[in-house]
Amino acid sequence: MFGRLRKWVKLVKKDALTLWFACRDPRTPLRFKLMATGLAAYAFSPIDLIPDVIPVVGLLDDAVIVPFGMMLLLRLLPAAIRNSSRSRAELQRARGKKVFSGLGVLLLVWIALIIYLIYRHSA
Repeated sequence: MFGRLRKWVKLVKKDALTLWFACRDPRTPLRFKLMATGLAAYAFSPIDLIPDVIPVVGLLDDAVIVPFGMMLLLRLLPAAIRNSSRSRAELQRARGKKVFSGLGVLLLVWIALIIYLIYRHSA
């Protein structure tokens, strides 16, 4: 069972890296980049459709919605961009490099949004 789970996690990580490179590709349509950014924001957001405090179901929604969204986005991506992004992701994984800058940008966006909402509420 853990072997299948490990294989699934590797596939999800590979697909996430593929989407990352697809969003950095200048040929990728803006609407796709916005959808991918929205999915990433949902994945790292403290706000969920089903709150995480509900046992099992609260965490299960993230385990279903995020991979399904990634799969849908990969299908919506034009084939040429998907293939080049997938090959770049495989090369990146073979080199063993990590991509943390995207997570940092997403964190900064959430911090900016929180600061804006606090400032707006206090004014």
